[in-house]
Amino acid sequence: MADEAGVTKTLVLATSMAVVGSTFQFGYNTGVINAPQKTIEQFYNVTFLNRYGHPITASTLNLLWGFTVAVTAVGGMIGSLCAGVAAERYGLKKSMLYNNITAILGAALMGFSELAGSFEMLIIGRFIIGINSGINMGIAPMYLTEIAPVKYRGVFGTLGQFGVVTSMLLSQVLGLRWLLGTPTLWPLLLALTGVFAIFQLAVIPFCPDSPRFLLVKMNKEEEAREALQWLRGNHYDVKEEMNNMRIEHQANSTERKTTIIELFTVSYLRKPLIIAIVMQLSQQLSGINAVFYYSTQLFIAAGIPEEYTGLTTVGVGVVNVVMTIVSLLLIEHAGRRILHLIGLGGMCVCSVILVVLLNLHRTTVISWLTLVPILLFVAFFQTGPGSIPWFITAELFNQSSRPAAVSIAGLVNWLGNFTIGLAYPSINAEIGGYTFIIFAVLLAIFWIFTYFRVPETKGRSINEITALFQPEGEYLGGKPVKTYQKMGCSESS
Repeated sequence: MADEAGVTKTLVLATSMAVVGSTFQFGYNTGVINAPQKTIEQFYNVTFLNRYGHPITASTLNLLWGFTVAVTAVGGMIGSLCAGVAAERYGLKKSMLYNNITAILGAALMGFSELAGSFEMLIIGRFIIGINSGINMGIAPMYLTEIAPVKYRGVFGTLGQFGVVTSMLLSQVLGLRWLLGTPTLWPLLLALTGVFAIFQLAVIPFCPDSPRFLLVKMNKEEEAREALQWLRGNHYDVKEEMNNMRIEHQANSTERKTTIIELFTVSYLRKPLIIAIVMQLSQQLSGINAVFYYSTQLFIAAGIPEEYTGLTTVGVGVVNVVMTIVSLLLIEHAGRRILHLIGLGGMCVCSVILVVLLNLHRTTVISWLTLVPILLFVAFFQTGPGSIPWFITAELFNQSSRPAAVSIAGLVNWLGNFTIGLAYPSINAEIGGYTFIIFAVLLAIFWIFTYFRVPETKGRSINEITALFQPEGEYLGGKPVKTYQKMGCSESS
């Protein structure tokens, strides 16, 4: 039986290749820029002084730093648009392989920026690494979803987010002022992102492409069977799982490639696309990047002494990792939808509490007490919104429409990332401690949408999930949609 497939050593190898080689890039480069902010700003100031004979103004420095942080998201938007095209043309494995070129180039530019006396190199390097991350976060979740047994698909989808938070914590620890966050070692801190690309280049030749891609898109049944056998182990009978993919292949063989326009105009594609888009927005507009990008500023504003902000930022990273592990353990038991609701609701409550604490009379107790809602905010984020939007998008679409849908959802995700990264400092400068009330309102809206519109996908095959959105009576994979609905696929709420 297909649902008896277990976790093999070869499956772990392929998963590690995708997680360390791809999702680590996104997490590491999200967290790495936070701790050494003052050190890198000093490099900007010295470079400006050497060029123009006078120091950079505070307003120009703030604008330049905000752009340095947010430019990765601009690259991410471009990369996310390229992800679907790359997956369609080269497959998931080759897309990850070729994408390492951008990782190594970006790492080199950032690593040599101080030696060249050029902050432009650092900014361009972060832009290029953003392109790399955009492609990775479109490709890796698809790969993890497609190689995972149905029984563990939620766990494997969450592993992508586990890679993100683990590498983010790594960057926060390495960025401490007594490690690599120093005036001489920060270029090495930024350049270390190239190590993940080298790891993937070393491991990827031993890993297969997605069996689903090989069969459904390339019509290479024997190669798909070999890849699936490699992933599942010699003891496993792949017949049933191959048959499920063959059903999808038969359905797709009668369909032409889904275009981006059709995703918006065809009803049964538009409905899951709207869900995917809102799920991505619920992640990025939740306020989490205000914590990830600007936690040092946030802690200082709360009254925490500056010498402790590095450690408190690492504390955020630790909570990130621990709660992602908890999410891994819960995802296939509690389900995607309920965890997302718990995460959004908890973040909303924490945002309100944080606003109250930030606007109370400042005392030592109040300052340190502010840490509690911030850490709980991160914990609730990782309970659901941190991981679920990335892989539920891959679950909502079949092979013919998945690449285009993932590209659109990824573009929206990065657009939200860019918006918060760039806008938060200005908004915070205007309204200070009330900034998080905006996030509380948005989180409440996303909670209501999830409750009424997002179905549970736990334990369902891709065909069963896509059947939820098909018009009654249409055929999917040779079976009427109502056949799948009788199998327990009616939309839950």
